[in-house]
Amino acid sequence: MKISSLALTAFVLLVGTTTHAFAPRGTTTLSITSTGSSSSSSSANIINSDDNAVLTSSTNSKNTALFTATSSSATTTTTASEVGVELGLKYCPIAPFGKGNEAKHVLGGKGANLAEMSELGLSVPPGFTITTECCNKFCNDATWDNSLPKPLWDSIIKSLDAVQDDMSSVFGSPENPLLLSVRSGAAISMPGMMDTVLNLGMNDKVVEGLAKKTDNPRFAWDSYRRFLEMFGNVVLEIPRSHFEDELDDMKYEKGVNEDSDLSAEDLQELVTRFKAVYETMDMQFPQDVLEQLSLSIGAVFKGWMGPRAIKYREVENIRNLLGTAVNVQAMVFGNMGDTSGTGVSFSREPNIGTRELFGEFLINAQGEDVVSGVRTPRPISELEDEMPEVYKEFVENNRILEAKFRDMQDIEFTIQEGKLYMLQTRNGKRGGEAAVKIAVDLVSEGLISKNEAIKKVLPEHLDQLLHPRFPDVEQKEYRDAVITRGLPASPGAAVGRIAMSNEKVVENKKNGIPSIMVRDETSPDDVEGMFSAEGILTARGGMTSHAAVVARGWGKPCVCGCTALSVDEEKGEITLTMDDGSQKTFKEGDFISLNGQSGEVLEGSQTVAPPTITGTLKNFMEWVDDVREIDVLANADTPADAKEARKNGANGIGLCRSEHMFFKPERISKVRQLILGSNEQAEEALKDLLKFQREDYEGIFKEMDGLPVTIRLLDPPLHEFLPSLKEENILADCAEQLGFTVDELKEKVEAMEEVNPMLGLRGCRLGITRPSIIKMQTRAILEAALNAIDAGIDAKPDIMVPLVGKVEEFRNQRDVIKSVADTVFAEQGKSCDYKIGTMIEIPRAALTAHEIAEEAEFFSFGSNDLTQMTFGYSRDDVGSFLPDYLNKGILQDDPFVTIDTEGVGQLIKMTVERGRNVRPDLKIGVCGEHGGDPRSVRFFANEAGLSYVSCSPFRVPIARLAAAQASVENMKE
Repeated sequence: MKISSLALTAFVLLVGTTTHAFAPRGTTTLSITSTGSSSSSSSANIINSDDNAVLTSSTNSKNTALFTATSSSATTTTTASEVGVELGLKYCPIAPFGKGNEAKHVLGGKGANLAEMSELGLSVPPGFTITTECCNKFCNDATWDNSLPKPLWDSIIKSLDAVQDDMSSVFGSPENPLLLSVRSGAAISMPGMMDTVLNLGMNDKVVEGLAKKTDNPRFAWDSYRRFLEMFGNVVLEIPRSHFEDELDDMKYEKGVNEDSDLSAEDLQELVTRFKAVYETMDMQFPQDVLEQLSLSIGAVFKGWMGPRAIKYREVENIRNLLGTAVNVQAMVFGNMGDTSGTGVSFSREPNIGTRELFGEFLINAQGEDVVSGVRTPRPISELEDEMPEVYKEFVENNRILEAKFRDMQDIEFTIQEGKLYMLQTRNGKRGGEAAVKIAVDLVSEGLISKNEAIKKVLPEHLDQLLHPRFPDVEQKEYRDAVITRGLPASPGAAVGRIAMSNEKVVENKKNGIPSIMVRDETSPDDVEGMFSAEGILTARGGMTSHAAVVARGWGKPCVCGCTALSVDEEKGEITLTMDDGSQKTFKEGDFISLNGQSGEVLEGSQTVAPPTITGTLKNFMEWVDDVREIDVLANADTPADAKEARKNGANGIGLCRSEHMFFKPERISKVRQLILGSNEQAEEALKDLLKFQREDYEGIFKEMDGLPVTIRLLDPPLHEFLPSLKEENILADCAEQLGFTVDELKEKVEAMEEVNPMLGLRGCRLGITRPSIIKMQTRAILEAALNAIDAGIDAKPDIMVPLVGKVEEFRNQRDVIKSVADTVFAEQGKSCDYKIGTMIEIPRAALTAHEIAEEAEFFSFGSNDLTQMTFGYSRDDVGSFLPDYLNKGILQDDPFVTIDTEGVGQLIKMTVERGRNVRPDLKIGVCGEHGGDPRSVRFFANEAGLSYVSCSPFRVPIARLAAAQASVENMKE
């Protein structure tokens, strides 16, 4: 008799035979004895030659397996808790449904909820859960070696015995068979990523007995062919297509379209063909039902480390779980005829959140039929017509489960010959609109508090609501259109024609043609085109690259770092390399679509739905603002940005990047004149720029009436404003403007290039060496504030000095600012309140925060630069190694997306402590990209003690929600 290395014992029914085999030391032998009577007992002994321990398996008159562990001196019966101790487990390894009291992280979501449903008295088929801790040991502990230790297997068999008693049937018995399902179930739902085996326990004898017992041969053979396919695919990794091809051939031969149209004889023939599939793969289907069980449990455990599951956990940022639990449960059958069926249903509509059942079912089918698309399911509402009493019970069960779990439920059920069985419930996945409505409705229904409602809406739900989106991302038409993926740099949906230059995008815009700007990477010269484009796609660059930062600030969908993309501007075409190595070419002017939420690039023009903002969302956000304890400001550079920020609930502007105002065509030429021209030309340029800046600031103060506006003085290196040496047309125009030859201009531009510009002449260094720029900006800010005040606007300017590393640098710039302020106030005969602060973006500034706080009136962390300088990573080049660092576990997160709490975060906490020791009322915020990241916001609010976070206008509602959720968590602590 063949014994799997995983199966340390076997359920046997032998007639008139005795078998005993001996094995070398360290192996297991099987001794089987039977009296030949079906009514008396038989036994099977497994002997471990290392310690002479014996596992005795006997069957009573019901053929129910009873197992005890024996040694040469004694016989003992071991409890599951004792097995846990023996195996070095923290928790009991097995919990029967309704009797386990371990937390979800131990039983998994499915196991914990099955236990809850059992305790509620719902009709749940009996079973037991093997804990996530066992999965962790199975996958990672060398002593387990990807196998089930004998003590654990003993406990599984004992738990199976209880299921047999509850079902009054026997696993492996031809006369009275019990079939099982083996399902995964992690603590956090991972739909479709893990494995399931149904109809376990079928073999050549059981199928005959099941057909006889049920008087339904078609059902028995249908269950057998399903098991052969599922076991072969999940456990033995035989491609499912091998079985599907045989099924399709059978339907073609019989002239039918549906599986359900095949007869019992057809299915019997299909079983033969499925077994032949095993043989073509040099495998043999195991007839031993306990071998089937042990192999299936092992396969589900192994699935935790499968590629699908690992990738899903990466994408969903699921961490620190022990593994998946395994739920072994008695099978109930929806494929026993017209009084049986199966389905999946949500207790509320998961797209818009209305309080109505939303789901599908099939008559005479098993669960995989509903989700696989093999047959077309029917709406759950039609179940009322088919089986009114079952439907009535199902509706009541939905009510009970919502009241218990206090959330919308995703429920799987089976109907066997008119009896309803509940197979699973979990909190249902939902879209953004539904998430907000369900949360608000659950409060009005008295099921949850407002604080609990705040926790139920995820940041990505608001993302969906506040950006245009593709409505049907799970539909086949959408999935088929996906051609490649990059980094999801800025959310939203965009559709347009490929445009490969700044000029082409602008031209298209004038002609009413939507464009997707496609570039290797973007530069400041592309800003006008980026603003005019519907979306941006780049081959290079990360989540904080120029394209990403600008796109997020403008709410433009953007996909960056698309390594499959090759851009040939000369030919006017792009080439995409597919996963299989094939290539696809698109011409400039072809339609493509971008999903900035997922990073997907799609062929053609896809349907886009506008943002959905309802009164329910407004109500919900009022709750959010009542709870949060830190302010949420916006990074806004123009009056239009400021207007959007205020509309989205910002408490002010935490970062106005004055250099972003310089990139409009009529302004960039003046900046170049300032940098490259003669002294007279520079003075003339400053006067023009003063006018531009003053107008912009007046517009911003108007939009932010009564709220603080923090304006950062010029920060980037001057060479960023200079024309590219590759842009001959721009060079020629600039040379003519300044009275140079093109060659003379090139020399000047080359002379200003720096080896490492991010650590070169920028920030306060620029202000110290070129104070005329800072004087112009200060004058523009304060004159705009005074003009706004005269117009009845409550202007509140804060002036921020960038890139300070020493307190002496700050003093120098503060003195320049104060000198200009005194002059302006004297000229106008009036004054206004203003503050002077600094950005903390250099580690030395964090270390000497106590000195800087003596002089500065506020701090704002430039977390992008602080991260860059702390790690020593160039944020523009990090894409070359960051994926490897993440895959190999060197980094858990992209540090430019989520704040590094162990390193950068400690500098932030140190700065806060040292700064407030000197100035207790010091206002401290953050204005880097991290200000809109929910996990970073939680750190800033609960651990760092910041006064505010600042992010792009379009992420303000998300940051408000994250801040409120942090406050709710703090309350619990």
